[in-house]
Amino acid sequence: MSEVQAEVDKPGSSKESVHLHVEPFDRPTGWRKYHYHPVTQVSMLGFVCFMGPGIFIALTGLGGGGQVNSRVQANASAILYATFAFFGLFSGSINNVLGPRWTLILGTLGYSLYIASFLVINIHPDAGAFVVLAGAILGICAALLWTAQGSLMMAYPTEAQKGMFISIFWTIFNLGGVMGSAVAFGTSFKSTVSDIYVGFLILTLIGVFLPLLMANPDQVIRTDGTRVNQVRHLSWKTELFRLYVTLKTDPWIILLFPMFFASNYCYTWEYNNYNGAIFTIRARGLNSLMSYTSQVFGSVFLGYFILDLKRVRRRVRAFYGWILVFLVAFAAHAWAYFYQKTYTRAGAMKDAYKIDIMDETYAAHVWVMIVHGFLDSMMQTYAYWLIGAMSNDPAKLAVFTGFCASILIKHHTDKSLQSVGAAGAWSTDAAGILYMNIFLSTWCLMVAGMIFAAPMVYLRVTDHTDVEGESL
Repeated sequence: MSEVQAEVDKPGSSKESVHLHVEPFDRPTGWRKYHYHPVTQVSMLGFVCFMGPGIFIALTGLGGGGQVNSRVQANASAILYATFAFFGLFSGSINNVLGPRWTLILGTLGYSLYIASFLVINIHPDAGAFVVLAGAILGICAALLWTAQGSLMMAYPTEAQKGMFISIFWTIFNLGGVMGSAVAFGTSFKSTVSDIYVGFLILTLIGVFLPLLMANPDQVIRTDGTRVNQVRHLSWKTELFRLYVTLKTDPWIILLFPMFFASNYCYTWEYNNYNGAIFTIRARGLNSLMSYTSQVFGSVFLGYFILDLKRVRRRVRAFYGWILVFLVAFAAHAWAYFYQKTYTRAGAMKDAYKIDIMDETYAAHVWVMIVHGFLDSMMQTYAYWLIGAMSNDPAKLAVFTGFCASILIKHHTDKSLQSVGAAGAWSTDAAGILYMNIFLSTWCLMVAGMIFAAPMVYLRVTDHTDVEGESL
């Protein structure tokens, strides 16, 4: 039994304190006991993103979407994130009206279309416009998917479990990138790029139907006996007004905007300007495999061993996480700088030689991908954890993740402001900006994002989120 203290006004009297006793809900029995369990649901959510965004990031990790000329993919990514940035502002409200399961289904459809467009251009090289159109549609779908994902992932756990649940999700999600990269690497020895696209397309189509197997949020009972709050279905006018109310009632989220912006900006340099520029196609596949594998460990390390460290107060854990992410971000880019100095965009385009997995220099270069993959998942995990520390209300979390959208997202995910950053980065790549300039801007934005987030961590994160008055 839990006890909640509240204040009420009585006519002709001052406010009185009263105690409300809330009985915990009985947990389901039989097979529903396991199916409706929060861990089961967040795992199923992870597999939805495993089959959609996970395969997308495997495609992105190939550099240029596996194409020799990366310009079409860069243009498609730019328009993808531009539409993502716009619709991410409203995707939280759409999720609250449609419900998370239908929002997930609509979101996954865009990934199948996008993968199919690369199969088409591989057969018909003049179909670049179709790839760009598919990218625009995916931007809308991805905004829906990641907003629904974010609101569910942070609503299922209790306050003490949020880091663990984020780790569970990101581990399963990143395994999609791991598996996709493994498939791409394995088939690169004997199969064609078209075979890789067909395999990816089949996996994304499976992901479209997985949300149908998930339970409605109001059927899920948390491990402490409390029910996951059901999102209120309000009018469109009210839903749009919630965006304004959220910023007015929680203005501290503005301090996270630079971090949201930077968290997806980094992938352009990492996958196109580094992995796609100086490696062979099979080396790209192995690099992506190593990067996404390290992301699994990065998410588990920060989420489970740091952010959910039970013997340390939540406020202290927030500072531990910030210090760790900041140091890793600065060190990883300082190290990568010395590799970026060795090549240029013009030189990489003219030089027929690419680093292969059998070359002596390969081992040193792949570690850049591993370390940056570790950093990527740490930043995504920390961003989601900070948002979860601001509220326990799913409707409010849906609006928060609409702004952030990336968490990871990761590469499409994390997500309006993340997508603004990604759109800008991919546009610079399509425009042929110097690799070094893109790298330096990535480094500065990531460090600046963490610095701007520091005041929010200090002023907003407390040891406990008050339930009273936090709902929209």
